[in-house]
Amino acid sequence: MDQQDIINKTIAFVKKTLANAEGGHDWFHIERVYKNSLLIAKSESVDTFVVTLSALLHDIADSKFHNGDETIGPKLAREFLFKLNVDSTIIEHVIKIIENISFKSSLSTDAAKKFKSPELDVVQDADRLDAIGAIGIARCFNYGGFKNRALYNPEIKPELNMTKEEYKASTAPTINHFYEKLLLLKDKMNTKTGKEIAEKRHEFMKLYLNQFYNEWDGNI
Repeated sequence: MDQQDIINKTIAFVKKTLANAEGGHDWFHIERVYKNSLLIAKSESVDTFVVTLSALLHDIADSKFHNGDETIGPKLAREFLFKLNVDSTIIEHVIKIIENISFKSSLSTDAAKKFKSPELDVVQDADRLDAIGAIGIARCFNYGGFKNRALYNPEIKPELNMTKEEYKASTAPTINHFYEKLLLLKDKMNTKTGKEIAEKRHEFMKLYLNQFYNEWDGNI
């Protein structure tokens, strides 16, 4: 089976698996991350096959929807790629990327466990880009609604120094998430292309928040 066949089967697998997923973590999220990964990869020296498989499988079982269990996604991805007889070295690289791509992973204090690779940098940037800008805002509120969270509560201030476990357990209003994650992503980008795109999306979010507060306070 050649690489394109493997990619096609992976796309079909992800579409089927995420058929009923929450709107911010569905196939269309995967597709955007996949396309942005390939865009960023053009300017980087990376294995595009590893980038492609990682982008397609990175949210195959997001822990947020599995009681916080971070082992299910990597396990599903490993079993799927193994069945397609993908080279074991590639499988292990893809699994490491899936395990280390999330924002919450960056909150871990155990630096020794952190995995790094140029391919991770690319896919992580693509995933983070989908969390900011216009689509990032839409995804943020969609998930907040899914979890029945308040839009905003002036009395509940953002927590800026959360541990990974505190972040996972947070039930704060959706606007807080901008300060606890979204507005931090611009400075966490890895690649030149990712940084350039993030700048524009970051500015859009700042404009949005300014408008939000004006409307909240009855100034407009």
